[in-house]
Parts: sequence; C-alpha cells; structure tokens
Amino acid sequence: MRTLLYPPFLSALLLAAAPAAVVDYELTVAESGKALTLNGGIPGPTLRFREGDIARIRVHNALSVEETSIHWHGLLVPNAMDGVPYLTTPPIPPGGHLDFEFPLRHSGTYWYHSHTGLQEQRGVYGSIVIEPRGGEPAEADREQVVVLSDWTDERPREVMRSLMRGDEWYSIAKGNAQSLAGAIRADALGATMKRIKSRMAAMDISDVAYDAFWINGEPHPQVPAQPGERVRLRVINAAASSYFYLQSSDGPMTVVAADGPAVQPFDIDRLLIGMAETYDLIVTVPPAGAVEFRATAQDGSGHASLTIGEGVPGPVPAIPKPDLYRMDHMLEIALADMEMGGDAMMGATGAMEPMARPGPPYAQLKSTTRTALPASAPRREIELRLTGDMKRYLWSFDGKTLAEDSTIPVHRGEALRVTLINDTMMHHPLHLHGHFFRVIDGDDDAHAPLKHTVDVPPMGRRTIEFLADEQGDWFFHCHLLYHMDAGMARVFSYAAAEDPAHRPQLDERLTKPRFWMAEASLMSHMSMGGAMLMTPRDDFYVGWDVGFHDHGEYEIDLGWSHYVDPNFSYGLGYRLTNQHGAEDRLFAAAVYRLPYLVDSSVQVDSEGDFRFGLGREVPITARLSLEGDVEYDTGSGWEWMAGASYRVSKRLSLKTGYHSEHGFGAGVGLQF
Repeated sequence: MRTLLYPPFLSALLLAAAPAAVVDYELTVAESGKALTLNGGIPGPTLRFREGDIARIRVHNALSVEETSIHWHGLLVPNAMDGVPYLTTPPIPPGGHLDFEFPLRHSGTYWYHSHTGLQEQRGVYGSIVIEPRGGEPAEADREQVVVLSDWTDERPREVMRSLMRGDEWYSIAKGNAQSLAGAIRADALGATMKRIKSRMAAMDISDVAYDAFWINGEPHPQVPAQPGERVRLRVINAAASSYFYLQSSDGPMTVVAADGPAVQPFDIDRLLIGMAETYDLIVTVPPAGAVEFRATAQDGSGHASLTIGEGVPGPVPAIPKPDLYRMDHMLEIALADMEMGGDAMMGATGAMEPMARPGPPYAQLKSTTRTALPASAPRREIELRLTGDMKRYLWSFDGKTLAEDSTIPVHRGEALRVTLINDTMMHHPLHLHGHFFRVIDGDDDAHAPLKHTVDVPPMGRRTIEFLADEQGDWFFHCHLLYHMDAGMARVFSYAAAEDPAHRPQLDERLTKPRFWMAEASLMSHMSMGGAMLMTPRDDFYVGWDVGFHDHGEYEIDLGWSHYVDPNFSYGLGYRLTNQHGAEDRLFAAAVYRLPYLVDSSVQVDSEGDFRFGLGREVPITARLSLEGDVEYDTGSGWEWMAGASYRVSKRLSLKTGYHSEHGFGAGVGLQF
C-alpha cells in the first residue's frame, strides 16, 4: 500500500481557516471484455463534494497485467496528487491501490480519468461536482450531469496503429474520404488541385471512425423533469478524440459556467465543446413536457441525445456537414471563431447571423470576478507552434515531440503569457495541469475567463496567461488522446527553472512508442509488400517485389528509414535479388514529396548504380484508387507499373494492374 498526502502545513492552514469535512470514495478499475470500468460502469460514479471539503479517495487496480492511474482533471491539487504516472504520481500496479487526499479549493464541474496509455478511450473516466460554499449563483430547479464520450469496438492500441500507418479507412467509414469524384460533385475541383499542388494532405475534422457516441454511457438516455423547470446541465466532454456541437430542441441555452468557474450568464443557440472542456448550461423544459439536448460529433458522423422530461421533444435543427474540400472555407470558420466568439458571423446584409458550425464561445465568456494577474508579477511571453503530420501521425510542438523536447522551465512568481499558433488543419484542445489560465479572447480583458483547457482552431491562434504559483512538474498536452500519445505534449517545470539539469520522469509509453505493421498485395502475376517496426521517426523494414513468372524474379530490401518532415525522409538498406545481371548490394535512399503529392526517390548503391523513381496514388472515389510508379535504374533500365485498387474493408482490397516485367494480373491487397 502507498499513501500520498499533501504537506501537513497546508492541511493545518486549511483546517484553521474553516471546518473541513472529509469525504471518502473508493474507485476500482477493472476489465470487462473490451471495456475498462470504474466501479463496474462506464462512466464511473459522480464524486460529489462541497468547496472546502477534503477528498480522500482510494483507487484500486483490479486489472490483471496493466498499471493504471487517475488524474483529477481541472482540480488544483498538490503536485504529488495530480495522477500523471511517473511524472507526478506512482502508477498503480495490478492488484494494488493508491490513496489520494487533497483539499477542494474551488467549486464547479470537473472530471477524472486514467492517464495511463489509452485507457481513457476504453472507459476509465467519471465526473466530479463541487458545490460552492454559498450555493450556485445561477439558480436551477434541478441538475443533471452529462458525460459525453466516444466508443470504438477496436482496441485503442489498434486504432493508434492504424493512424500511425496513415490508413484512410476511418475517413472512408465515416463518409469523409476525399476523392476526385467527390471534388467534382462538390464543385471544388479547383480548390482540390490547389491543395494537392501545395503538397497538403486531404483535410479531415477528426481522426477516428467511432461505433457509438454516448451520454452517461448510453446513446439516448432520458431523465425526469417537469414542464417549466430550469435544469442545470453539467456537460463534460470525456471523449478521446471527438468535439461536439451542443444544442437544444427548445432554442437557446444559457451558459453559466465554463471549465468549473462561473461566468456571466449569456444565451447561445449552439456551441462547440472540445475534449476535456466542461460547460454548465441551463435549459427550460417547455410546456409540451420534454426537451432534447443533443451532442453532435463535429465531423457529422453521429450524435447522442438526452431527453429531459416526459413526452416527445421538438425537432433539433440539423447541422450541415463540413466542407472538407475548400480550405478557405475552413479558415473562414476559424477566423470567425476567433473574432466573433464562435457563435455568429457577418451576414450579407452586414448584420450578425448565427453560424451553422460555430466554434467555442470564448469571446462571450466573462468571469464573474476580475481575473487580471498581479501587476507586480514579472512578465514573460513564449510562443508554441502546434505542428503535425496526419499521414505519418506525428504530432508535436515547434516540430518536436515530447521525447525530443520535453521541458519548458517556469519561474515561480512570474506571469507567463503563452501564444499558441496552430500550423495544422485540425482543432487541438490543450490542457494545462495544476493551473487555471486566462483566455485572452474578448474585449473585457479584466474579466477574461479562467479555464484549464482551450481549443486552438485550424491555422488559428489563442493566447493564454497564468500566474506561476505552483511547484514541481506539470503536464501540458493536447487532449485529443491519440495526439498526446503521438507526441503533442510538454512539461511546464518549476524544477527545471531552479536546476537546468532537471529532466522530468516520463512514461516510456509516451516517449518510446513502437508499432508493428504490414501490407501486401497477392496477385496472379506478382506480389509486393512490406513489414516494419515503426517508431515516431524511424522505420525498420523488409520490403519485397516478387514476380511469379520469369523464374520467380525477386528483390527483397532490408532497411532503415528516418522521417524528417512531411516532405522528406532518408535511409539505408541492403538488397537481395536474383535479377539477371544484378547482385546483392547496399544502398542509400532519399524520398522527397513533389507538388501534386508525387513521391520522388533516389538511390545510390554499393555497385555504383543509381535508381530514380516517381509514384502517385490518386483516389477516384472514396474506395477506388488508381496508382502508378515509374523507375529508372542505371544498371537495369526502365521499370513501370499501373493499377487500380478497390477498398472492401479495413483489411482487404481488390487489386489489378500491369507491371512492365511481370505482365498483367489481379488479386487482393491485405493490411495488418
């Protein structure tokens, strides 16, 4: 048994200031098929406290082989209580338990979740409600916790492996895959050609195709309420990688709190909530007896609904599908999001009109108290650029992953302003542990809202600032779970400011990920394929090209390749071959992406021969692609191939093609 306690002097101060009730809970993480449960359910139980209480929570790990952990998301807790395994808190071993104890210094809606591997995706999350000492400033007749989540029947590790491979299957499954036929139907062929000329990959809103979206573990739950009652919805986005649009069938909702702290109430028709954010919303049950609260996935792939009251609620306005073919359209939304607060944009008449696909309402959020930082605190500004490659699935800050650059030193007492610049075409919800920060996004800077998680829109920016009043190491990361796992994280370290030699202790699952993968075509005239061990920037692979005619001619490459950026990689290898006039040899290679997404390659081998190649795959429809390669070797001459592939499922494709040396054939493609 291990017990972690906050410092005794802090306990003494709190107890001296006000009587504190100790509230006990026990949580058990266990396995149930593909799911992980907390106390037997998904989500875990709601932990309820009053501001000023002392929380005492014992977490049991009933898993047979896995460690686990619990992070108290948004709560200001002592560093050792934060629950990030290895960094701040010991992991909980299989069969073991860990005791947490900390004072509850503030009120609001929060949540808790595992910070071990991808366990959050499998169900290890739950809600926290802390009532303020003087009661809620916004009155309501009843309240309801609303935990949003996404669910996949696949193992999350398999999801991550698919993303690392650059597989397009999830886009196909969601109906969001881009193609030439789709561009023509959308009257966006020009925009598409402009995009691929600039070497940009196809846009998407989210990474994963989910099997279900849930509210409190169900797709369509119902809760009681009476006509005319005001219901406070404590909405928590506990999804692993899904943003949601929130709306009501009965018109505007009233926002009264964001990420815990109260805000000056305002009405809104629809808002975007990022992963890990919370909003307290008030809806009124209509005389007809029921209202539907709906959370629609940002990519349009599904929704979950909560019916409040009895009867049949009115219709919920439909949200238009995203326009993935026009980058300018995406950037216009991001600009309106930042400038107009995400809920309205300038219409043709010059009047403000509601946005069909709004952003978060940050410009409308105003704290109920002044939040300006002390004027005496020394000021420092830093800039972080959000960077990534969807095809390689490498996500980072300033082009470096957590493994490559882990630490941002923080000096205690300083006021740190951080400008977050998103150089990618995806939203990123960024979360800072152990602190509230001010979001500088509205006209009233003195009442800037306090949040713990902030959305940074595609090709946009946000500015946050906080007073560095803690100690130790605090995690800062994208709360899109797979982006964090792929490297988009840093540690704000007070310890590193005091000792430049300090290096935070990190979980190797975050710093040294490894994935096996393979793909192969088996056709009547030949087989091509490869298998590799893939790390964030390095691949160790075997690749083959075998003809079934001409005495079974083959080339087999054993090699290593290093990824530099989306447009360039290089490597070394050894080639085994029985081609006429050739022999086994060493080679060095480089691959460069040309405009129009054409991959060019050059090799030089130990026999003094050079090999030059060009290749491109063109999606005609979501499932049908044409592919072609041409190659010139100074030793063996020209070689080329052209073919087509039709995607049947995640694992299977139907293929046909012609190869200049092996002839025509057909067969299947397999992916693992």
